[in-house]
Amino acid sequence: MESQFDDGASVDLDDTRLEALNPQPLLTRDYETRPALVYERLRQQHGPVAPVDLLGVPAWLVLGYRESLQVLQDDDGWPKGLENWRARTEGRVPADWPLGPSLEVNHVLIQGGSGYRTLRSAWDAALKPFQDPRHPQAKRLRTAVTAYADELITLIAQGGSTGVADLSAQFSRPLPLMVASHLLGFPGSQGDDALMDMWRVLDAGPDAEPALERLLETLAELAAAKLKEPGDDFPSYLLAAHPDLSLDELARELFMLLGMTSDHVGILVSNTVVEVVAGEGGVRASLSAGMVREAMNRAVMRKPPLVNFVPRFAAKDTPLGNYTIRAGDPVWVSSAAAHADPLFAGHVAGSTTISTRAHLSWGAGRRQCPARELASTVAAVGVSRLFERFSDLDLALPADQLPWRSSPFMRGLRSLPVRYELASPAEQPAPAAPEPEAAGPVVPDPSARQRSSLWRYLTGLIRAGR
Repeated sequence: MESQFDDGASVDLDDTRLEALNPQPLLTRDYETRPALVYERLRQQHGPVAPVDLLGVPAWLVLGYRESLQVLQDDDGWPKGLENWRARTEGRVPADWPLGPSLEVNHVLIQGGSGYRTLRSAWDAALKPFQDPRHPQAKRLRTAVTAYADELITLIAQGGSTGVADLSAQFSRPLPLMVASHLLGFPGSQGDDALMDMWRVLDAGPDAEPALERLLETLAELAAAKLKEPGDDFPSYLLAAHPDLSLDELARELFMLLGMTSDHVGILVSNTVVEVVAGEGGVRASLSAGMVREAMNRAVMRKPPLVNFVPRFAAKDTPLGNYTIRAGDPVWVSSAAAHADPLFAGHVAGSTTISTRAHLSWGAGRRQCPARELASTVAAVGVSRLFERFSDLDLALPADQLPWRSSPFMRGLRSLPVRYELASPAEQPAPAAPEPEAAGPVVPDPSARQRSSLWRYLTGLIRAGR
């Protein structure tokens, strides 16, 4: 079989089955420390699509930008849904596969089949109040995010008006946790443990499965409470838009929202800070001009938080890159590799302060992440408050020595040590009053915060650093 490239040249496609290619492990020490070199090595060896081993399970990794769009924009040719996975149907996926717990939760980002469109429409309806800037709920959300960010910055400042802080542990990770509790309507600080379990699931470690069980149990209890007494929150809005959802199904959707507003947003905040403080002068200038979204777009082009999307599956034998992908084969699109594809990256100007919008960080096509605007807003507000509240912010380590953590899905900093200088207290805005329609206070009750395991942990970091 032949494949035609844009330059008119044709190459013979490799028809060897995935299992017979003896794919090499992807998640190696090199991948942990230097993933770009791993992607480039695979690209040199295999072209834009490469066979890889994911913790004992063979899969195709899409490295090319053009090929990534081909998969992401064709839901019929490359559907989601584990029911389409031939090896799984044939019992060839180990029962204890570490990625199983994440992929078995059949939420909106994973689900295939006829029920997806109804579920996606419900998601769009439930998120609209938080994503439409004209809606009172969106205004209250921005007010809450600002208040949470200021709370965390004020806590950091208890260590002194100048000093060293870990912005990952003390700001980037807890901020979306607090926002998630706001969105889901968790009472008090009850959402803290749920978000910590979400991180364990996303990291796909040995405790991922028990963490998932605890998390889904907590979310099922929350879903039952919202069914009994709806509120002005995402679970209640989703139930109103899709009344047929069972409590178990609702818990799965809340699981997805937790993931998108926790790890993804936290990594996006940290990566944007690094992009600004370690970047060229033009990056800082663009931020000063209020172009936070531009800095975020540059950050996700270079280091997207979600490096590999959940799998799709070939609906039939299909040529892709230099291989024939067999029906039922799993295909993982790598946004990080696609952004580095020379055929794409060569056309992106690195020196301009206006960044491209062609990145794949939120996916592409009809199945783009439904919460992308919400997540971007949370990250943008968080980054803005950091650079407004701190008059000086610099890395405490050289950028190439920052410690990274990788999972099969995400890649973010283990820590982000910075030297800071707090701006004058006059820089802080007066707290905004809640909208008249608000059902409760914008910021959780301080007494509940003091009982929070998260808050005790953050306070301990401040004391330890003195």
